[in-house]
Amino acid sequence: MAWPVVDEEYRKQIDKARRLLRGLVSSRNCAPIMLRLAWHDAGTYDERTKTGGPNGSIRSEEEYTHGSNAGLKKAIDWSDRALSGAAASFCCFVYGVLHFLDIQWLECLRVSFVDLCAESQVWSVLTVLQFHVTDSSSEGFFSPEEVKAKTPKITYADLYQLAGVVAVEITGGPTIDFVPGRKDSKVSPKEGRLPDAKQGAPHLRDIFYRMGLSDKDIVALSGGHTLGRAHPERSGFDGAWTNEPLKFDNSYFVELLKGESEGLLQLPTDKALLEDPAFRPFVELYAKDEEAFFKDYAASHKKLSELGFTPTPPKPVVKDATLLAQSAVGVAVAAGVAIISYLYEVRKKTK
Repeated sequence: MAWPVVDEEYRKQIDKARRLLRGLVSSRNCAPIMLRLAWHDAGTYDERTKTGGPNGSIRSEEEYTHGSNAGLKKAIDWSDRALSGAAASFCCFVYGVLHFLDIQWLECLRVSFVDLCAESQVWSVLTVLQFHVTDSSSEGFFSPEEVKAKTPKITYADLYQLAGVVAVEITGGPTIDFVPGRKDSKVSPKEGRLPDAKQGAPHLRDIFYRMGLSDKDIVALSGGHTLGRAHPERSGFDGAWTNEPLKFDNSYFVELLKGESEGLLQLPTDKALLEDPAFRPFVELYAKDEEAFFKDYAASHKKLSELGFTPTPPKPVVKDATLLAQSAVGVAVAAGVAIISYLYEVRKKTK
């Protein structure tokens, strides 16, 4: 597919998509899976063959059915979270009751049902209950596919990477520089290019070095596990890495240095960061200095999101006033030259 033309209209649609994604991530508490979608679309890049990478190919069935992408179909279209008319009516009724009592009870109920029912319909109803009723405006309740429909010029590749940027920022993480212009592809890489959580440091280097990333990038990006949790039906692991899995901070590294804690998860790839002498200093730095982590994470995330893509800096926009001023100067110079030429000719004739 061709590279998109990133003109003024394209940038306006990027800004609109950013607003819509903020609403989506806020209302559905879906920052972790949106970040995972962005990472998994980008993390297939091969620097040697120049294949894979952030090109939107993860939307194809061939790719989202890879074992490492289990569950990401939900992030792409959120089809299984759509509520029926009856469920929506139930939402309105329960929301009214809860609002009359105390809206804070909503979160208590949601957490209780998540613990008991996992991915059931009750989970869906309670998760979106408040927002189905309160965010009924034309820009309040979307899936990524609906965002794409409202911003048709932008590519899926840009949309998914923008979703990852928004997911980090809206949960308290660093601001990540985002430059649009990625082109879409329907060519999916073969399975096996993403990290395997059961492996150790050599495997991590194989995966990330293949992309052209460094040891620091490996550790900084691992800090993204501060968001979300592992699901046994997707990865074979269960649990969150931190006590606040919807808050982006440096607690992943703090917990890692504490050792295994009851109720929290540490994967073999997490423990490898402590065991490897080149990785551990970054873990220790990020655990004590959140600003250092945020700075390095933002840089590493940007690198990951731009693999195989060379951003084109926007052309400076010359405002009308500037054009008028430049034109006036040009006219004045031309007039001055004409007057000097005329006076020179007159002087020659009078001699």
